[in-house]
Amino acid sequence: MDTDEPLIPPHGGYRKLKSFQVAQLVYDMTVRFCDRYIEKRSRTHDQMVQAARSGVQNIAEGSQASGTSKKMELKLTNVARASLEELRLDYEDFLRQRGMPVWPREDARRAELIARRPAAADDVAAWARAVHGGQDGQHGQGGRGASPKSTVSTKSTTSTYPEIAANGALALLAVACSLLDRQLAAQAAAFEKEGGFTERLYRVRRGRRD
Repeated sequence: MDTDEPLIPPHGGYRKLKSFQVAQLVYDMTVRFCDRYIEKRSRTHDQMVQAARSGVQNIAEGSQASGTSKKMELKLTNVARASLEELRLDYEDFLRQRGMPVWPREDARRAELIARRPAAADDVAAWARAVHGGQDGQHGQGGRGASPKSTVSTKSTTSTYPEIAANGALALLAVACSLLDRQLAAQAAAFEKEGGFTERLYRVRRGRRD
């Protein structure tokens, strides 16, 4: 038996999680989107911003709580996932209620945004300008990892900025939700295999007695 097992394992480090990074980008985008396109005094404005914030905060809290409670880590990560799903529905409702299309997953404009690997809301804004102007992506200031030749469709010139911004958020939300689904599966497997803090405490105490 490994008697050197620490009682409290390494934890935190959430800033390095890709899920946290994408969720934080979605939060920044959502604040800008709501301030620009949603009535500031409406409940929808507050709910969308809070849902985006909840996604970020609960990923961080779950990571920090994992040191002493794998069960709490799972719970908070699942809350983050649920919050981002709520936000995804809000963006879809925004488009539907205004007669704007939800771009399909295979849409080239979505793929272009993801390929750019935007690190900040300004990177997403540069993509939106390129889509709106029907540019080839080389004239805008793309994010890190921008492809040499853009796949932005020429049909994008008919799209409005609200449509582009909402669909861009949906594309990144799909990435964040996929990452969180994998994160939850990994956390569940680890919990099933290793147990929680009580089991760890028992193993450490027994190992030191032995």
